[in-house]
Amino acid sequence: MGERPDIDLTRPSAARVYDYYLGGAHNFAVDREMAEQAIAMWPEVPLIMQANRAFLRRAVQFCVSRGVTQFLDLGSGIPTVGNVHEVAREADPGARVVYVDNDPIAVTYSRTILGDDPQTTVVQQDLRHPHEVLTAPEVTDLLDFDRPVAVMMVAVLHFVQDDPAKIIAAYRDAVPPGSYLVISHATHDGQDTQADEHTDLYRRRTATPMTMRSKPEVEALFEGYELVEPGVVHLPLWRPASLEDVDEHPERFAGLAAVGRKL
Repeated sequence: MGERPDIDLTRPSAARVYDYYLGGAHNFAVDREMAEQAIAMWPEVPLIMQANRAFLRRAVQFCVSRGVTQFLDLGSGIPTVGNVHEVAREADPGARVVYVDNDPIAVTYSRTILGDDPQTTVVQQDLRHPHEVLTAPEVTDLLDFDRPVAVMMVAVLHFVQDDPAKIIAAYRDAVPPGSYLVISHATHDGQDTQADEHTDLYRRRTATPMTMRSKPEVEALFEGYELVEPGVVHLPLWRPASLEDVDEHPERFAGLAAVGRKL
């Protein structure tokens, strides 16, 4: 992979820690150490991440079922098993996906994994700068913004502290009606002090501190969108494949999920 000056291997990366939680191999000792710290204080963390990944799968399947086959995956991390383009293509082989992340190692791994696939690409950009993302040649070459696009912000907005609504609005204004916004977000709702400890760990150890938000705060992010039923709910409750997939205490998964359709 080679050394690059903008890669700091002394600090954990949220993207690589997430990869470790999901059982991936694209992480380093510093990431694994932090992940194990988090699991020690909150043993359910890997289950929460798996529930988030399961929501991503269901949301992508939903978008394709509504005729949307273009995806802009913001803060995508490392495309581990069950990533957006794999799920989308199970339903429509012509689906196109642009992955966007600001972590140079995640981007390097992503490019290696995706190879020369003409229907996917990866862009090293920060989702907090929509103009740079939306005008990147990789994005404009692969996605047709005259047709609906699903904008994915899965497990990433809790790493955005400053005015996420303004950022989301820029992406909303760039896509036509009939496009979708997919969000999952960490929350304090229904949690005890474990959520506070987890937030503190990310603040101390990573370059991306975590801001958990409430259900009303997440609902407010969907301005200009019509929320798809069942609205903003805990991760397992968003259109589960079966009732058996719904935990007795869905709030313990510490994440909210929703999909909205641009009006």
